[in-house]
Amino acid sequence: MLARVVAWIFLAGIIVVGTETASAQNYPNKPIRLVTAEAGGGADFLARLIAQGLAAGFGQQVIVDNRGAASGVVAADTVAKAPPDGYTLLLYSGVIWTLPFMRKVPYDPARDFLPITLAAISPNILVVNPSVPANSVRDLIALAQARPGQLSYASSGIGVTPHLAAELFKAMAGVNIVHVPYKGQAQALNELIGGQVQLMFPNAASVAPHLKSGRLRPLAVTSAQPSKLFPDLPTMASSGLPGYESVVMFGTFAPAKTPAALVTRLNQEIVHSLSKSDTREKLLAVGVETVGNSQEQFAAAIKIDMARWSKVIKDAGIRAD
Repeated sequence: MLARVVAWIFLAGIIVVGTETASAQNYPNKPIRLVTAEAGGGADFLARLIAQGLAAGFGQQVIVDNRGAASGVVAADTVAKAPPDGYTLLLYSGVIWTLPFMRKVPYDPARDFLPITLAAISPNILVVNPSVPANSVRDLIALAQARPGQLSYASSGIGVTPHLAAELFKAMAGVNIVHVPYKGQAQALNELIGGQVQLMFPNAASVAPHLKSGRLRPLAVTSAQPSKLFPDLPTMASSGLPGYESVVMFGTFAPAKTPAALVTRLNQEIVHSLSKSDTREKLLAVGVETVGNSQEQFAAAIKIDMARWSKVIKDAGIRAD
């Protein structure tokens, strides 16, 4: 009896593997939908480049579906509820796995998605108003320690990366600086340039023109390694805060239960499209650095990122609307 059960399980495994292989060989035979953020942003630009690469590799149309409302909730929920057949994919920033720490969402980032690849990252830049007497991260920490509660930092909203990056800085440096949230990054940068606040952690693309004009002074990049975007800037980690890291992670996902063979094919095609020099150059021009790694590496990176931000969010008592 046991021998027959073992034989049945073995045969069932062969059938499943055979079915997945056949499915992968026939995939895709209709258009693929890539769900992402609102049109015009960094995620949208990245999604369109990936869509072009997938279309060329698969010989099938790839449609970018912009669902930018509610900080990724609509996009993530759309893909979480889609059939796990490889025809509905998600490209979004790490907000889809940090937001559940700040508010209730209709999806579970660990249960409802399969990571495909970390497509790209975008670092933030610690910048100060030129009137601030600090030319390095160490200078800024010393200044903040000498003036507790007197320095303020701008962000483009509650729970976004510039906010979280500053809270991580506060926690690791042991300083008391005041958060001033604004409605969007442009307004926050204008207030910083005007001197109403003293520092900020904006994304690289938005702040680049202000650094060239001298209206803001850069102190460090928030990525773990020096950034290709600003190779002359030190990292936060090398400037007195070992272990500091904060980047916007743009990842691609499939719905949970998507066949492994399809996810593997998608990983191969997306990584290949990201490896092209023209794609890398186009993304660097808008402040984004390509990655393209394995499913396992991406899953490990998400786990580390979730552990970091869950602690920061809990300790700072951050709640998003």
